[in-house]
Amino acid sequence: MSDADAHPRHDQHRGLRGRLAGLFSLPASQNHHSDEQVAKLMEELGRQRDLKETYKARLESTQGYLRFCLEVAQEHGFLHLMSDSAQHSPHRDAAEAESTAADDEELADAPPPCDPYLAATRDLAVQHGWSVAPDEVMNDHARTRSKTCACNACHSYGDLCGACSGRGTQIELHEVLGRGTTADIHRATWRGLEVAVKWVRPEFFRSNPGGEAFFAQEADVLSRQRHPHVLRLMGACLRPPDSCFLVTELLGGATLAEWLHGGRERRPRALPSPPPPPLVDRVSRALEIALAMRHLHAQTPRVVHRDLKPSNVLLDADLRARVTDFGHARFLPDGKEALTGETGTYVYMAPEVIRCEPYTEKCDVYSFGIILNELVTADHPYIETSYGPSKIALKVADGVLRPKLPERDAYPTGLIDLICQTWDAQPSSRPSFATITSALREIKQQIVKYREQDQHLINYA
Repeated sequence: MSDADAHPRHDQHRGLRGRLAGLFSLPASQNHHSDEQVAKLMEELGRQRDLKETYKARLESTQGYLRFCLEVAQEHGFLHLMSDSAQHSPHRDAAEAESTAADDEELADAPPPCDPYLAATRDLAVQHGWSVAPDEVMNDHARTRSKTCACNACHSYGDLCGACSGRGTQIELHEVLGRGTTADIHRATWRGLEVAVKWVRPEFFRSNPGGEAFFAQEADVLSRQRHPHVLRLMGACLRPPDSCFLVTELLGGATLAEWLHGGRERRPRALPSPPPPPLVDRVSRALEIALAMRHLHAQTPRVVHRDLKPSNVLLDADLRARVTDFGHARFLPDGKEALTGETGTYVYMAPEVIRCEPYTEKCDVYSFGIILNELVTADHPYIETSYGPSKIALKVADGVLRPKLPERDAYPTGLIDLICQTWDAQPSSRPSFATITSALREIKQQIVKYREQDQHLINYA
């Protein structure tokens, strides 16, 4: 029997463990090539174990969440609406089927239904002057025939009509600045200004029944904001699925994550790496974010961001922070709690949100605490562990994991205590952003004072 027959090749094995066994059965001359593959497979095996634990925990938390919803329904007297008794009788169903069949032709020609929230937001945009029509966009393809017009005033393609040539409101899309899971961000020109256009991809609406309401909510929340540290909305087009975009101010800086980490991936800071920005600047960015969140939480109803993280904070040319991306935000009336399950990014997500429990605006305070610690340490959260996001979420939900704190003696009094308070396991024990902004101002003053004293000593020496 040949060696090839005696030792089957590793690609004949099935499954992750089989591939590992196959690698170990390779001839000795090939072993040095397999080390990297073994490491990758072991890492994948660990991820699969983490996912299994995550799905099991999520199933248990979802069951508890559903029980809670049923209890709420029973308490408020609408549990019967969720029972089988609310279904139609066979006779009624048959009658409705006949009626539906008779109207099929008429419905086939009707426009697709519009989400009520989207329709209301679109009306609001028209009333307040921030509505943008789909035909106001000029991309690269449109610029090749820039001397044409298809507006209602012309009713034909030809030279630009007087109304359009004098209007000057076309949005010219330029290069793509970034791509997200649902949208592309373009640099654009509009009414003589450099702007950013967040264009939601059509497939998002086609594959998500709640996509219209999701987009309308982001436009609605942004349209209400007037704050120096919240991204400013300038206009929006709400015509899904092909023409849904937001026009915002264009910021010249990077994201907070890029500014802090210099584009580094989630790994320990290497010694040759450039030093982080000065501590006073990092605390200043934290204060600006806190001021923005204080403004959001002080509104009536309160605005809960629900996805606060460094990549959702942009910096302008002067390095001042702007909180952005309100796609997951929601309005929360006084005295109410949100019931939506996991929303946001695991690493920055509050434990009560991970556990699918009712939560308040204090979930944003927790996320801010993780960001504050990240700014102070200049390291990614949980960099000291080998855990993936799912494993991190499980341990955070169980109350046994938080990011590594900086050395207490190396920082101003109160900074470490403030971080610990913001990510407290009990939401009610977390401070408000009014308290946080006050504390950060004092901490910043301490840093400036210490820096001036150090400079004085250097000059004296």
